Amino acid sequence: MKKTLLALSCAVFILAGCQDEKPAGTTTVDVPQATETETTLNATPIEEEQVITEETFVDSAHNAQNALDWDGTYQGILPCADCEGIETTLTLNPDGSYTLEQVYKGKEGNQFKSDGQFTWNQAGNTVTLVDEEAPNQYFVGENILMKLDMNGEKATGDLASFYNLSKQQ
Repeated sequence: MKKTLLALSCAVFILAGCQDEKPAGTTTVDVPQATETETTLNATPIEEEQVITEETFVDSAHNAQNALDWDGTYQGILPCADCEGIETTLTLNPDGSYTLEQVYKGKEGNQFKSDGQFTWNQAGNTVTLVDEEAPNQYFVGENILMKLDMNGEKATGDLASFYNLSKQQ
């Protein structure tokens, strides 16, 4: 029994070591050849092999600003240092304007509403509410806004999800 288990283990290690490995980030793709119905008089079949790397898929022309359906109303309850939470509603409009409504739960004089303009960062993934006090930046994701800290960084750790506003349908 022990000899069989030992032989089986050795066989697994040998077979695992025999696999062909390709460099990370590259994939070989076979280019399909033209068929008789696709061939014209001047056409020549393509016989070269294309190598696709990670850079092939990076498209800097597409970002949250021009590829996502970002305009709309986002809601959530953001953490608050001296109250139960900040019920937040942020509406981003296609013309670059915003409306921000905040209700500080458990405090007097708790409702605030402001309007203004927002701008996009150069990467097209973060909006800055121009007329608001910092922190006033939000990372734009698919149907979500993530409030950024004073340094423009996303929250990390167990509380990170509490800094998200979800898009309302």
